[in-house]
Amino acid sequence: MFSNRITKLFGIDYPIVQAGMVWASGWKLASAVSNAGALGIIGAGSMYPAVLKEHIQQCRQATEKPFAVNLPLMYPDIEQHIATIIEEKVPVVVTSAGNPKTYTSILKSKGITVVHVVSSSVFAQKAEAAGVDAVVAEGFEAGGHNGREETTTFVLIPLVRKAVQIPVLAAGGIATGRQMLAAMVLGADGVQIGSRFVCTPEASSHSNFKQKIIEAKEGDTVLSLKKHVPVRLLKNKFYQQIHEAEMNGADVNTLQQILGKGRAKKGMFEGDMEEGELEIGQVSALINDIQPAAAIVQDIWSEFNAALLQPIAVS
Repeated sequence: MFSNRITKLFGIDYPIVQAGMVWASGWKLASAVSNAGALGIIGAGSMYPAVLKEHIQQCRQATEKPFAVNLPLMYPDIEQHIATIIEEKVPVVVTSAGNPKTYTSILKSKGITVVHVVSSSVFAQKAEAAGVDAVVAEGFEAGGHNGREETTTFVLIPLVRKAVQIPVLAAGGIATGRQMLAAMVLGADGVQIGSRFVCTPEASSHSNFKQKIIEAKEGDTVLSLKKHVPVRLLKNKFYQQIHEAEMNGADVNTLQQILGKGRAKKGMFEGDMEEGELEIGQVSALINDIQPAAAIVQDIWSEFNAALLQPIAVS
């Protein structure tokens, strides 16, 4: 049995965490990942409070293993989400997109393990000072909302490792066991993986979106909306609208008008591949099929161990 700071912190078998992704990671995906020995996460960013409560309860019925909730701190009903998480005794919370000082002490006082997502070593130090138990260091290869620094995972992980004493999860551009090994050689204690878990039967994202990810090639994702909230998108008609507006010097208000409301739901959940917002990472170019979540966990872990035994190529 593998054991390190991350497996001990979460009570899991493998140092693999499934990211909490909007419109993709509900209770079915989270419980499947947790049952496979990794840490499954419910993505609360696209859920109303009552919906989150239902997903937590369903997840607990589907697995006896630890699971987590991802909580974007900019969420409008954040106080209700916090109350639900405490009431339902969620074991782990992964916060993002906000100041970790705001809720970390409250959550930890209830016995909840708290992890915070960061995009720089400075933010990692602030998260550690706020009392979090671990950080997710996310490079700009990642899908979804992203850091403004545009620091790649290979640069970010050693910087964060030097900056903090708490466990570090590497995220952004990771979908395979070899990439997991590389991240851990750079100083990570484990990995958080998002994009690959979108392409599972258990993910709640639309089949059109899953197929679009499978078809994606190098260069098919772009970091967009940098003046608003940076987000990595697959290229489509909506992306072209944003790109043209940005090239023409559009301000934040103009970009917000183009974005509108429900754009991510339209694309990733409802399956509109032209007008919808399609958030996914650069690593989509490496994803070629739809697999059950448990099979993905085992593939990653098997490849990780096989790579450990292979000698480094020397010319």
